[in-house]
Amino acid sequence: MNLPKKAEDAHAALAAAFNTGDVNTVMSMYDVSGFIVPEPGKPVSGAEKFEEAIKGILSIKGKMEIKTVYCLQTGDIAVGRSEWSITDGDEVKVSAKGIEVMIQQNDGSWKILIDHAFGAEASLVA
Repeated sequence: MNLPKKAEDAHAALAAAFNTGDVNTVMSMYDVSGFIVPEPGKPVSGAEKFEEAIKGILSIKGKMEIKTVYCLQTGDIAVGRSEWSITDGDEVKVSAKGIEVMIQQNDGSWKILIDHAFGAEASLVA
C-alpha cells in the first residue's frame, strides 16, 4: 500500500488500509514510536502493543469509513480531526470522533504518530 503524499489524505488511506483486513498493511500507516488509543483511557505504544491494538480493531468485522473534519499542517507535522465508523450493512458496530497527529517521512509520505480514536468525544474527560 502506498502511504499518502498529503497529510489530509491520511484518514482515507487509513480506512483503505483497515478495509484490506491485513495487519501489516494497517501497521504500515503508523509511526510506532508514537501511540494509539484504541479505547478510551487505554493508550498503548511500541510495535507489539500497536499490533495488538490493530488486531483488536480488525476483529470488528465490517467496513471502516473515516471522514476528515479538518487537517492542519505546519512543516512536517499535522493534526487531524476525524469522524469514523465501522459498519456491517446497516449495523453500526462502532463509531467515534478522533484526533490524529501525522508526521511526514523522509520520502515525503505521511504516517500517523498519534491516533486517539475517541479523542474528540464530548464525554471524554482528561
